[in-house]
Amino acid sequence: MVKVDILQRKPYQDLIRHTQDKKLNRVLGAFDITIMGLGIIIGTGIFVLTGIGAAKYAGPGLMVSFILAAVTCAFVCLTYSELATFLPVSGSSYTYAYASLGEYFGWWVGWSLILEYSVGASAVAGGWSAYFVGILHSCGIELPKALTAVPADGGIINLPAFAIVLLATLCLILGVREGARVNRALVVVKIVTIFAFLFFAGPHIDPLNWQPFLPYGWDGVVAGTAVLFFAYLGFDALSTAAEETKNPTHDMPVGIISALAICTVLYIAVCAAMTGVVPYEQLDTAAPASYVLEYIGMRAGSALIGTGALCGLSTVVLNMLFAQSRALYSMSRDGLIPNSLYKVHEKYRTPYRIQIIIGIIVSLVAGFTPIHIVAEACSAGTIFAFLCSCVGIIVLRKIYPRIPRGFCCPAVYVIAPLGFIFCAFIFAHLSIHTLELFVGWSVVGTVIYAIYGYKHSTLRHGEPESHE
Repeated sequence: MVKVDILQRKPYQDLIRHTQDKKLNRVLGAFDITIMGLGIIIGTGIFVLTGIGAAKYAGPGLMVSFILAAVTCAFVCLTYSELATFLPVSGSSYTYAYASLGEYFGWWVGWSLILEYSVGASAVAGGWSAYFVGILHSCGIELPKALTAVPADGGIINLPAFAIVLLATLCLILGVREGARVNRALVVVKIVTIFAFLFFAGPHIDPLNWQPFLPYGWDGVVAGTAVLFFAYLGFDALSTAAEETKNPTHDMPVGIISALAICTVLYIAVCAAMTGVVPYEQLDTAAPASYVLEYIGMRAGSALIGTGALCGLSTVVLNMLFAQSRALYSMSRDGLIPNSLYKVHEKYRTPYRIQIIIGIIVSLVAGFTPIHIVAEACSAGTIFAFLCSCVGIIVLRKIYPRIPRGFCCPAVYVIAPLGFIFCAFIFAHLSIHTLELFVGWSVVGTVIYAIYGYKHSTLRHGEPESHE
C-alpha cells in the first residue's frame, strides 16, 4: 500500500539551510523593507480602488473599510513578523505553510500566490495605463483606442500596460539592489504626490458629501474591505524578501510594522479627501485622484497628481513581480515546479528565468484582459495565504518551541485566532464570482500538484541537481 504523505512537513533544518547558500544577495535593510512595503501597498488602494470602492461598495464609509482592513492586517502583520524571522527564506506564506501545515497546503498557498501576484500586477498595470492615457489627454495627445484598450473594450492591446510590465521585469533582472534604488526613488515621488493631493483637495472638502456616511450599510463596509485587501498585498510580498535581507530578525518586523502604520494613515486621509470633495457616486473611475482635482477645476494639478500616480503604480508592479518570482523560486527549489527555473544569473544574482517567464505572462494578461475580470480575485489569494499563516504560526510554536525567534508575536494564542476569524469573515464576503474563480483555480492547482509536484518533490526524492 502506497503511503500518501501530502501533509508531510518540510523540516526546519532543510528550510533554514537555504539561508546559508548565498545564492541571493543580502542587500536590504529595515528602511528598504519599509520602502518596499510603501511601494507595493500605497498605490492601487489610493490611486485606483478608493474611487471604485466608494462608488460601488461603501460610500464615505470606505474609511471604515480601510480601518477594518488595517485591524485585520495588524493581527496578520504580527504573525508574519515572527514567521519571517523564524524562517528568513524566500517564499513567504508558501514556505510557512509548507513547514507547518504540510506539503499540499504549502503548494496550495504557493499556487494561490501565483493568482495573487500575477493577476494583481496585471490589474495594477491596467490602472497605470489609465493614468498614462489621461496625462497624455490633458497634454492634447490622443492615443488610438486600438493601442490603449483590451479587445473586450473595443481595442487590440493595452500597450502601455503591456510595456510597463516588461520594463519592470527588466529592472528586476538587473538586480535586487538596482530594483531597490528605483523603488526608493519612485516611493519618494509617490509620497510627495499624496501630500500634494491632500494639500490641493483639502480646502475643498464639504462635510455634506459625507452624508449619508454608510449609504450601503455595514454590509457595504465589509464588502469594501474584501475588495480593499487587493491593496494590502504588500505584507505577504515583504516577507518574500527575507532571504535577501541583511538582518531579517530585526529588519523584517520593523519594516512590516512600519509600512502598515504609515499606509493606514495615508489611505484614510486620501479616502476622506476624495469623498469629501466629490459625491461618492461620481468616483467610479480608474483614476480617482486625477478626477477629484479636475472636478474642482485644477487641470494642472490633475496632471501633476497623475504623474505621481504613475510612479506609485509603477512601484506596485515592480514589487508584485519581485514577490511572484521569489515565491516561484522557492517552489522550484523544492521540486514542486521544474527546478530548471531555479537558475540564478551568474552576474546579477537574480532568478532570471522565473522573472522572464512571469514578466511575459503578466504582460500578456495586462495587455489583453479587462481589469474588472481579474482584480478582485487577488483578494481571495491574499486572504487564503493569511488564513494559513495564522494557523501555521501556532503549529510551529508547538513543533519547535525551543528554537529562538528574532521576533515573537505577543499573545500569539489570541492574536493568531483573531487574525484567522477576521480574515475568514472578510473571505466570506467576497463575491460569488470571485469565490468560484478561487475554487476553480485551486482545483487546477491540485491536478498539477498530483501530476507533477508530488512526484518531483525534493522532500521525497532528495535535492535536485544544481542549476547554478
